[in-house]
Amino acid sequence: MKALVTGAAGFIGSHVVRHCLALGMDVVALDDLSGGFIENVPIGARWINASVTDWGKLQTIFDVEQFDYVYHLAAYAAEGLSHFIRRYNYKNNLLGSINLINLSILHRVKCFVFTSSIAVYGSGKAPFSEEMVPQPEDPYGVSKYAVELDLRAAYKQFGLPYVIFRPHNVYGENQNIGDKYRNVIGILMNQILTGQSLTIFGDGEQTRAFSYIDDVAPVIARSVAVSAAYGETFNVGGDYPCTVNELVRKVGTAMDVKPEVRYLPKRNEAKHAFSLHQKARSFFEMASPVPLEHGLVRMAKWAKEVGSRKTKDFAEIEISRGLPNGW
Repeated sequence: MKALVTGAAGFIGSHVVRHCLALGMDVVALDDLSGGFIENVPIGARWINASVTDWGKLQTIFDVEQFDYVYHLAAYAAEGLSHFIRRYNYKNNLLGSINLINLSILHRVKCFVFTSSIAVYGSGKAPFSEEMVPQPEDPYGVSKYAVELDLRAAYKQFGLPYVIFRPHNVYGENQNIGDKYRNVIGILMNQILTGQSLTIFGDGEQTRAFSYIDDVAPVIARSVAVSAAYGETFNVGGDYPCTVNELVRKVGTAMDVKPEVRYLPKRNEAKHAFSLHQKARSFFEMASPVPLEHGLVRMAKWAKEVGSRKTKDFAEIEISRGLPNGW
């Protein structure tokens, strides 16, 4: 079986590539390196430097490769920043996805696996279940939910099989710890490695359930082999929420430091956001989630080995009014 994995030099995408290779697939790893790193692409995959927004190049790739499966993980997943980069967000996260859906229809792909996000639930009452009607409150969540709806329409009109996953707060090896706009655990570890105080937006009492990468990537890779999952949507990730204040203490312990904390003005974000995962467990064979403390130790070991990464300002801010401090 031949698979396309987009966002393959990124965090979750690189791990999905690894698991697809382990399943014996011939994997084409597509990424434009706008947020990923070439060293993340596992040996054995064929890397193509391309963006999901490049319609002409995608057409050529699909014509040549004739994929059985498409795993779409490429996205600029900075949920909070998406308010201030609306055009960029929709171009990359929505229109880029539609390019892939169109080509998957035209080439009769056997299954399109889409990595959506917990962001589609907005500030609904946690814990979130798949039966809830999504009400996204930021452009990133809107774009993800729009792709979900388009996949359902594509199935009804053209019969394109799909599986949708909604992961949340994923962390682990290969994460871009130098991105100050997303991935709180990576941000905290990078701040420790560079000798900075750890920053918390608001009072730190917002709650999240954090998901170690090995609780997410394997089930995404294996999903194409579970025909009963076609046409379904699944929450996937960690079960147990904790406050950001608790998280900071746990990250400090994993990194062997007692961190100094600096509180910043709160952002416009959901106070509590975590999901239920019973549906995924009823469709897939899944091990017990890796406890947060254990996953943090694994990531901390990797982060110390690779070292800090320089934090860059996003160059394409479209609206600066109300931009949070430090962004």
